[in-house]
Amino acid sequence: MNYKHFSLLYDQLMDEAPYDQWMEFLTTQVNNHFPEAKKVLDLACGTGEMSIRLFERGFDVVGVDLSEEMLSIAYQKAVDKGYRIPFFRQNMTELTEFSYFDIVIIFCDSLNYLQTEQDVANTFTSVFQCLNHGGLLLFDVHSPYKMENVYAGATFAYNGDDISYIWNSYAGEYPLSVEHELTFFVFDEQSGKYDRYDELHKQRTYPKSQYENWLKAAGFQILSITGDFTNEPVSETTERIFFTVKKP
Repeated sequence: MNYKHFSLLYDQLMDEAPYDQWMEFLTTQVNNHFPEAKKVLDLACGTGEMSIRLFERGFDVVGVDLSEEMLSIAYQKAVDKGYRIPFFRQNMTELTEFSYFDIVIIFCDSLNYLQTEQDVANTFTSVFQCLNHGGLLLFDVHSPYKMENVYAGATFAYNGDDISYIWNSYAGEYPLSVEHELTFFVFDEQSGKYDRYDELHKQRTYPKSQYENWLKAAGFQILSITGDFTNEPVSETTERIFFTVKKP
């Protein structure tokens, strides 16, 4: 996946993303299960939106992402606010050289970008190893329902003054996977014309029971599995599944 151009547009495109709801989910889980938590690892931190919110809530936060372009933007945003937040480029499947954390988060369906079952299993093992005992892993994934009934075969579009896009989603090569073909048109003030950028993003998910099996195999204790930013159990039409798990 190429984030070179997408990273520059990400914050504008994600302007209405439910960051406050992710923070509310995190706050609720921390208050319920680990109220003294201080150190947080923000995996797949992207442009640092959650990292900055965590820092502003008083957490000792570290951001990790695989994209240098995303990390560069995250770092600059933190510097502009006068915040000292360390950001590192690492693969979530093989985290190295980190001290122990109280909380690890993988939000915004970032886990769905892993393309193999082994990568998901390795990520859970990697996270388990860098958590304190009693520490929490919080993450969300797209549900099978969303992959098959919301994304596959769908077209989305946005027409703004400075940026427009066409987003086509197709069923991918694996079960419960999709490929997102995105075409952006971005206005260039110097030339007075629109530049075109193309991106291909692949996502894959699994049945809830499969995630449970991987988590248990990694050593986690499952505390709760809920749907769509609620405290309700996952239903047949849930689109986003939230997991709260603990390292005993």
